[in-house]
Amino acid sequence: MNAPATNATNGMPAESHNLSVYVANKPGVLARIAQVFARRGYNIDSLVVSPAGDGHYSRMTITAQGSREGLDQVMRQLAKLIDVMRCVDHTGEDAVVREMALVKVGAGIEDRTAALQVVDHFGAKTVDLTDRSMTVLATGESGKLDALVGLLSRHRIIELVRTGKVVMARGEQVT
Repeated sequence: MNAPATNATNGMPAESHNLSVYVANKPGVLARIAQVFARRGYNIDSLVVSPAGDGHYSRMTITAQGSREGLDQVMRQLAKLIDVMRCVDHTGEDAVVREMALVKVGAGIEDRTAALQVVDHFGAKTVDLTDRSMTVLATGESGKLDALVGLLSRHRIIELVRTGKVVMARGEQVT
């Protein structure tokens, strides 16, 4: 696993922020948003984009690490873009945050039981099974998926794909 990022100005660990950006569904919007992050020196750790509602708009969920002040500046710059309708930082808010992982594990007949116990413990599902491998589907918070991957790494991980985070505000609150 990667070491946590640190803030360049004070050496403290950088906080991970989950931003929800509601944008017009037009070509080039993603590139302009990514450019705002790049100009400010931020790397996007996770990015999920999907159509929202009627197809005229899309929702972007962006995870980036940095100080609250720095991300506030990024959000102010995003708000100035004509195709950005709304940008909200859900860090520390009451929100549902999930991601999905597909993990292909080398698991022959002799060690499959141990791998399946790990899968069962995490509430994951086996979505493909062959004589020498199995593919596992898991959803949950990032820490849960990190722990699952860590335990499955005791077996041979052939391939790993993660979706990135998606965020939705709880209750009646708009994301």
